[in-house]
Amino acid sequence: MPSIEDELFPSTPGKFKIDRSNRQLHRCFASTSTMFLWALFLIALTASYLSFQSFVDSGSRYLTASWGGIQWEKQVRTSAQIHRSGGISVLVTGATGFVGSHVSLALRKRGDGVVGLDNFNNYYDPSLKRARRSLLSSRGIFVVEGDLNDAKLLAKLFDVVAFTHVMHLAAQAGVRYALENPQSYVHSNIAGLVNLLETCKSANPQPAIVWASSSSVYGLNEKVPFSESDRTDQPASLYAATKKAGEEITHTYNHIYGLAITGLRFFTVYGPWGRPDMAYFSFTRNILQGKPITIYRGKNRVDLARDFTYIDDIVKGCLGSLDSSGKSTGSGGKKRGSAPYRIFNLGNTSPVTVPILVDILEKHLKVKAKRNCVEMPGNGDVPFTHANISSARKEFGYKPTTDLETGLRKFVRWYLSYYGYNTKAKLVH
Repeated sequence: MPSIEDELFPSTPGKFKIDRSNRQLHRCFASTSTMFLWALFLIALTASYLSFQSFVDSGSRYLTASWGGIQWEKQVRTSAQIHRSGGISVLVTGATGFVGSHVSLALRKRGDGVVGLDNFNNYYDPSLKRARRSLLSSRGIFVVEGDLNDAKLLAKLFDVVAFTHVMHLAAQAGVRYALENPQSYVHSNIAGLVNLLETCKSANPQPAIVWASSSSVYGLNEKVPFSESDRTDQPASLYAATKKAGEEITHTYNHIYGLAITGLRFFTVYGPWGRPDMAYFSFTRNILQGKPITIYRGKNRVDLARDFTYIDDIVKGCLGSLDSSGKSTGSGGKKRGSAPYRIFNLGNTSPVTVPILVDILEKHLKVKAKRNCVEMPGNGDVPFTHANISSARKEFGYKPTTDLETGLRKFVRWYLSYYGYNTKAKLVH
């Protein structure tokens, strides 16, 4: 077998004369070449290993995926089954959120099919979402863990179930958090919404869509009460801006693809199983722990006021919107006629100042709050909200029935129970 040296230098006599003075150089070349070949071998070996490891990792991810498979599809279909005449089958996004969990339970209670979707993010303590999920599971509602931006997951869900409706409640909530993590609002409230709409417009049949906008879209509007026809082009926060963008985006999909779409502008929702970042929730926690609470005031020391709306009233508005949503007219991404596009305020129509809210909490908790009143910072909050609900009342009979005194009493009872101040927590209706 020819040596490395033979391969590098021809053996034909007379072509080259290798004298002794050059032998060290030749050996150096030979040694370098050997090292070079070994390096190539090691590189190839490493590349092969990394390729195999990537294959193993991909297979592992497939095997441990949180969705897919025969058993998963069976759970989705079972959860989506309708148990009443004239019922609907609804995909509820943000199903383990505050409003989402209550709406899912109400739909199931009346016999509708419900499948939940939630990504269980850590914007607030995910254990509360897990507890809501357990509650939904006990009522036969299956919640898929996944993200709105996962197009394959959404396509699979619509492949397994021909949903008649989508109740889109998943979103990055909160006004002040946008100062810390603005990208999360774009990811969830805009990109996630578009991804969902893309799936819905391509579905056959297309579902009707009801989704959560926000009273925050009224922004710096000073006309009260807020009406759906008022200006909404002066948002005071990134959260509000993404919700306003959502209204424009949904209008576009309604116009181009024939999707029946209803947007709901919620006004300061509160109640049992609520969000820990909301003022009434954090006030309750701090009052019980003996910590001071911060109460913001507007210009000239004017108290902030909110149109606090109890969760059961919001649920009634959501179900009324679903039942009156009309039908999408497209098929496979092609519009075949005009479809309803609606926006409604869902509020209580009775704004209450934040100090009065604290007074009511003190009464039900039987503990005095340590109040720290400061001027409202420029963090996106607005001084007041007040809903005109005449459109929702006319369209589907929306009529809130729970005042703040009653609603906070129910919330406090749940809070004391859930966090171990009393007996085991139960959902209050």
